[in-house]
Amino acid sequence: MAYILKDQSEIEHVEWGSLRWISNPININAQQLTTIEVVINKGQGHKFHFHPNQEEIIYVLSGKIEQWVEKECKILSEGDSCFIQRGTVHASFAIGDEPATLFVVLGPCANNEMGYEMQEVHEQEPWKNLRT
Repeated sequence: MAYILKDQSEIEHVEWGSLRWISNPININAQQLTTIEVVINKGQGHKFHFHPNQEEIIYVLSGKIEQWVEKECKILSEGDSCFIQRGTVHASFAIGDEPATLFVVLGPCANNEMGYEMQEVHEQEPWKNLRT
């Protein structure tokens, strides 16, 4: 068993927000689940990408997001969630007047310290012009 205290979790700042790494191979030796608290700044987003070997659940803790899965878009609010199969292109954008906070679960852990793998495709068609 491992306790993960908020003050002891690593926070990674990215251009569109932040990631608080809750569980992964480096911090608690997780093998199956990588979990992250994700904050997407108002008007920003985690652009189109996919995880080749990981499934993902995105659960909205607060705020509102424009959630894309392939070419389908839904607006998700607090309490809503989305399941994304491995290899499926997706993107999340904070909309509204506040940042969006998400709880994200990926599994199994990728074979690296962070337990996370991603391939960006936002510069490729049809993804680079899909969101207008």
